[in-house]
Amino acid sequence: MVGIIGYGAYIPRFRIKVEEIAKVWGADAPSYKKGLMLQEKSVPGPDQDTITMSVEAAKSALVRAGIPARELGAIYIGSESHPYAVKPSGTVVAEAIGATPDLHCVDFEFACKAGAEAMFVTYGLVKAGEIKYGLGIGADTSQGCPGDALEYSAAAGAAAYIMGADKDKIVAEILYTNSYMTDTPDFWRREYQHYPRHAGRFTGEPAYFKHVLGAAERIMSMAGMSAKDFTYAVFHQPNGKFPDRAGKMLGFSREQTGPGWLSPTLGNTYSGASPLGLTASLDVAKKGDKILMVSYGSGAGSDGFILEVTSRIEEVRDLAPKTRTQLEENKTYIDYGTYVKYRGKIRKE
Repeated sequence: MVGIIGYGAYIPRFRIKVEEIAKVWGADAPSYKKGLMLQEKSVPGPDQDTITMSVEAAKSALVRAGIPARELGAIYIGSESHPYAVKPSGTVVAEAIGATPDLHCVDFEFACKAGAEAMFVTYGLVKAGEIKYGLGIGADTSQGCPGDALEYSAAAGAAAYIMGADKDKIVAEILYTNSYMTDTPDFWRREYQHYPRHAGRFTGEPAYFKHVLGAAERIMSMAGMSAKDFTYAVFHQPNGKFPDRAGKMLGFSREQTGPGWLSPTLGNTYSGASPLGLTASLDVAKKGDKILMVSYGSGAGSDGFILEVTSRIEEVRDLAPKTRTQLEENKTYIDYGTYVKYRGKIRKE
């Protein structure tokens, strides 16, 4: 029995509305609100990055797990916005939370599925008996070129998961995992480029939907399950429309996908997107509930997880800030000028 023993989320308090971005670029805000189901997004402060958000999420995960950081055998951070091109994020996080030097530490990259990738590998090492506990994190301060469609969705946030095999500590047992991937170049960013490029509508059917549906259908087939067997389902959230449509195509209702459907008011947190959706679902789940989570990363691939919630969820969920509370309360709205300043979009030659 291996699964999640602790989880945590972090969402910055700053927000910018779709209308604020649209009025600068002369865009049609209603098209983003209706077509992509986006209303506003989170914005990292000038002193926040993947590392600081990972630390906050990890602290919450440790509190819920009820273990000291020195017992962690591995720390993996998935992100496409690591602060350093050559210097790990994980070692900084490890020292900040009080982990010992006697652990394995790696930074992962696979576009937006890097966080699920970190979870996948951490789970595998615990299951193999190589480590007792491991921490997998998905975090990003997503990039969007000024005026590009990505600027309306690229957001910030982090989710952290501690995996373990202690039966009395498991919050959600991981029953099945799988991966599905192909060489599909729908989104990319080369070295020294500040902003990613994307293949527009090509990112839909042959990229996102092919892989998310492919991974979901295969893992449900492995488990002999269908949509009706799950209480909740979480899919990668590049916008509000894609995960909503994917859920409906697979037979899931809005009641099942709603708790983890954060993107309309959060935006796309890239590596943190589906992991954050899972934290929100765990915040409301009960014993026996089954949850399907499917990530997506351009390039392209998806990781699937089927989890079953245990009774311990009732003991730990209130020990740290809940995801929806961070998303909906204590928000500070900023204008486009402040957003540009915070995101460093004006550069000296």
